[in-house]
Formats: sequence, C-alpha cells, structure tokens
Amino acid sequence: MPIGTVPPFRERAPWFGGDLQTLRNVICGTPPDLAGGERLLLPMSDGDRLAARLDWPTDRIARPLIVLVHGLAGSEASGNVVASKRHLVGQGWPVLRLNLRGALPSCPTAAGHYHAGRTEDLAEALRGLPADLTRHGIVLLGHSLGGNLVLKFMGEGGHGLPVLAAVAVSTPIDLAATCARMMSRRNVVYHRHMLDAMKREALALGAAVSASERAAIAAAKNVYEFDDRFIAPRFGYRNAQDYYESNAAKHFLAGIKAPTLVLHALDDPWIPAACYTAIDWSRLAMIEALLTARGGHLGFHGQGSRVPWHDRVTAWWLARRFRLGPSKSSPG
Repeated sequence: MPIGTVPPFRERAPWFGGDLQTLRNVICGTPPDLAGGERLLLPMSDGDRLAARLDWPTDRIARPLIVLVHGLAGSEASGNVVASKRHLVGQGWPVLRLNLRGALPSCPTAAGHYHAGRTEDLAEALRGLPADLTRHGIVLLGHSLGGNLVLKFMGEGGHGLPVLAAVAVSTPIDLAATCARMMSRRNVVYHRHMLDAMKREALALGAAVSASERAAIAAAKNVYEFDDRFIAPRFGYRNAQDYYESNAAKHFLAGIKAPTLVLHALDDPWIPAACYTAIDWSRLAMIEALLTARGGHLGFHGQGSRVPWHDRVTAWWLARRFRLGPSKSSPG
C-alpha cells in the first residue's frame, strides 16, 4: 500500500501548533467510555496479573484482536486510549486495553512497575489471553511510551506469538533524546506535570517499593533522576543512559518482520524531530512511516472529523492490510 495514498493531515482550528494539538486532549477532557466492557486479569509468571479491558463491536465478525498499550503514567482510562478504542470498536474491531504493571488498574493485582522496554510482560500477557480471542491473530497498537514497547517487541521477533501487524503513534524511539527534550526550558510545564504523574503512579497504594526506592522517587527532581535512581537500578541497568540505550525502539526497527505502521508529527513538543528524520525509513521494508509536519503529541486533531486523524488512519490501514474492504470513514 503506497503511503502516499493517505490524505495529508491538516490542523483544525483553533488547535494550531504542536502545543495546542497536544493540550487539546487535556482541555477537552476524556471522551465517555463505552458501556459493557469485560475485565480480564492476565497472569504473569511471578504470580502477578495485569488488568485489561475488552470491548467488542456490535457485530462480532472474524478480525484480529487489537491490543492497545498506553503511554507513560497512563492506563486504559487515558483520554487518547479511550478515543482510539471508541473509534476502532466503531469500525468493527475487538479492542483489548492492556494496563502495564504499575498502571493504576493493575495495581491491586500487580505490585511491580513497567518500563519502556519490558517486553517480556507484554509477551506473557498475550500468552495469557483466551484462545478464542486470538484465533484470528493479534494487532498491537502502542501510544507514546507504549509505542516504544510495541516496536521493541516487534523488533525482537514477536516472541513466537501470532502478532500479525503493529501500529505505533507518537513514539519516543530515542529515549535519551526525548528525556533531554522533556527537561528543556520550553517544556517546563509538561515536565512538571509528567514527573508528578510518574511519582504518584510509582508510589500508589499497593505498589511494591522499598524504603530506599520510595526515598529515591520522592527526591527525584526530574525525569532523568527518576529513571537513574529508581527505574535503572530496579531493573539491573547501570544508570539511566544504559536503560535508555538498551530499550530505545530505534535500535530494534531493523528486526521488525511483520507489517508495521509508524505515525508521528514532527512538531511533537516532547520528541525531537531529528529522532525520526535521521532514520532512512525506505530501508526498513516492513515499516510504513507516515511523518506529518503538524499534529503534536497524540494530537492529530484535523479537518474533516472530530475523530483524531491518527485513529482514522490506523483503522484505514488495518482495513486494507487485512483486505476488509472500505472502512466506515476515510482517513482524510
């Protein structure tokens, strides 16, 4: 499928520029969730269970299951996650929203914590799905940090699971560069908000953190210190830089063997454009990269529809990838 057939993204007034595209998700609030979702608890080898929420379309036709992975300090209830789920279910796809370890819905049954490259948890969660959910295959969809997890998983070969395709949106494929951008002066408000959210999540009731870890989390003055003093030592990395380099999706792209769509806006205020423009995407045969000049971070609020453009393009791409015929809405 030639990527040039996708209509270009055009911002919708008044959401002009990367910051307003990003902030609209907060300003306008989370869309209402769909009623009737099913709660699943997916077993981990250490006895923990990850919480997931499954939603079915009205007509249960034979389609792969979309497993949607949230971003940093997010969950099944994040506004962008709910919006994507609503559109994809409306387009006829079953969608399972997976809450990683440490995400609030998983806290009662999984006291640990996730990180940007903890793909073994994703693999175990997928293996724990009932066979009737995966008999038509699996599609992975990752938002932001969840996209890094998905791309790394795909680059590792898919862990022997029936993952047929993947989509990653607004992904920090270079973790070190993204951390540096987040801590820049222009992002001071974003940084403060994100660091506070990370701390609340890590220290939530039921989280398994030691006294020394609790002190390190509380004392962290920025995202780098949080990763350097809590995430890195907890998971056996020498320091934050070692953690970033070991798990950055950019190092795993060449290993991807299944069709994968990458959607990213070059004006994303959190992720430097150079992370994407430095890559020769034409050499990565299984990846279709669609980079837009505008769109912000998980924004893509465009002309022609109130549905975010990245959700429309995702549904459009998947319908064509699986030869499902025209989707219910165009991606334009």
